[in-house]
Amino acid sequence: MTPPLLPFSLAGKKGLILGLANEHSIAWGCAQMAQQQGAEVVVSCLNEKALPFVAPLTTSVGIDLKPCDVERPGELQALVDHAVARLGRLDFVVHSIAWAPLEDLHGQVINSSSTGFARAMEVSCHSFATLAKLCAPHMPDGGSLLTMTYLGADEAVPHYGLMGPVKAALESLVRYMSLELGPQRIRVHAVSPGPIMTRAASGIPSFDELLNGAIRKAPLGRLVTLEEIAQLCTFLCTDASSGMTGQTIYVDAGCHAMA
Repeated sequence: MTPPLLPFSLAGKKGLILGLANEHSIAWGCAQMAQQQGAEVVVSCLNEKALPFVAPLTTSVGIDLKPCDVERPGELQALVDHAVARLGRLDFVVHSIAWAPLEDLHGQVINSSSTGFARAMEVSCHSFATLAKLCAPHMPDGGSLLTMTYLGADEAVPHYGLMGPVKAALESLVRYMSLELGPQRIRVHAVSPGPIMTRAASGIPSFDELLNGAIRKAPLGRLVTLEEIAQLCTFLCTDASSGMTGQTIYVDAGCHAMA
């Protein structure tokens, strides 16, 4: 008997992707890959000021774009409402946003301000929980919730600073969300890419050193590409990953496995 083909397609799936900043954004890689695999998506950027810079990307491929600043009351709700009105339901959601005040990001963790720490936690971590709360009622058939993390959540990486503890909290949040949302057949994962030059990463001090260190450490001897990250995210949004949840999954050329 010939075994059935695995469902690696996103044909007919509906998704919401947060965090488009430019053509190098993980959100953009995910949006393009999802669309190529048959999904219909809505994508968000930070605010109205960002629209003229990113709209040419989405307009060129017919993807719906809406601004959303998660720190502004009501905007996350408005984004989800817009996506549901446009798509009818949600099958997957990709949370690819992270931020910390530069003065706190560039300093030592012990010198970080409580206000800066709280804002970094709200934007980069707690917004994922809020997003899940808003999206879950619109995922009647279950689906996938993804967020982006980094090795600095598990190891103390020089210059990563404040974002390390924030990402560690995010990875823990993923596990608890998977426990709570499992009965609704909603799967939750953190994707942990190796360092790539995104706008968010450009704010990390000595980022070139981090990139070069990753190349030296990686068994594959290189950085990963935006396409490779998007491929993993796409797989996690398909029915082929239906038996997986609660994990931090690395796509970093093997860095995480090396001492």
